[in-house]
Amino acid sequence: WDDIPPSSALEVISEEEAVQIIAEPLLPIQSSTLRDYVDHSETLTKLVHLGVDLSQVEKRQKAGQLLLTLDFEKDVKKILLFLKDVGIEDNQLGPFLTKNPYILGEDLESLETRVAYLKSKKFGKSEIAQMVSRAPYLLLFSVERLDNRLGFFKNELGLTVKKTKDLVISLPRLLTGKIEPVKENLQVCQIELGFQRTEIQQIVCKTPKILTASKKRLKQTFDYLHNIMGIPHHMLTRFPQVFNSKLLRIRERHMFLAFLGRAQYDPAQPSYIPLDQLVSLPDEVFCTEIAKASMQDFENFLKTI
Repeated sequence: WDDIPPSSALEVISEEEAVQIIAEPLLPIQSSTLRDYVDHSETLTKLVHLGVDLSQVEKRQKAGQLLLTLDFEKDVKKILLFLKDVGIEDNQLGPFLTKNPYILGEDLESLETRVAYLKSKKFGKSEIAQMVSRAPYLLLFSVERLDNRLGFFKNELGLTVKKTKDLVISLPRLLTGKIEPVKENLQVCQIELGFQRTEIQQIVCKTPKILTASKKRLKQTFDYLHNIMGIPHHMLTRFPQVFNSKLLRIRERHMFLAFLGRAQYDPAQPSYIPLDQLVSLPDEVFCTEIAKASMQDFENFLKTI
């Protein structure tokens, strides 16, 4: 589930610009790698010093051409100062620009407008910094796009403004990735897995990754938890983090507990085992605290299944 840079960042450069790029007397003609240009380009030299990985940048469509058209003092410096002002740390600038070199070609005023929009929506400075560093393409999107996205999650899930904010702070790629897979996952939860709307709200707020998880995996995990282990919907709503666990791990641990006669997931029963403990504890702790058995017992059991 990848972020997609918006089309504006990938504009094809004109022939005049292309001619200028290779018209410098010392530039190696038609080199396939940006490294060959570093000695001739102050911009590239300085970006390398910042920690930008040119071998990654040149894999990104049109990014190499973009960097070669930029003047460090005139174009790049102001964007670096802007990013620092947003809260990207010095040691993060290189990795950030490696992931999103396109931001160097953006209009500074547009970038400032997008940050101002997020502030107007009551995102704090540190929250914006966290979102931008975790979803590097975020500031390439227009205010309209960001506004539509926030509106989509608020309305589609029936969330309060605060809960919508919390959701995108914890998974900012929801603002930058494709919306179709998210819609599909919401449908899967409602129609195929049978969760109520209020349950889906709770699940998504606790475990936003469900919105971008593989549909196949979601269905397989639900099928095992609900139909094999007998976990009702309301319990899965309480512990939705189980959907982030590997099915193999859930299966091995459940079968071991069933073998020991300890597979009890009903909170009304004395030997009740909470789902989060079933999946999140390391093997050692799971064996001693939950299964009341040794690691050796568990390993021996796994050989039999």
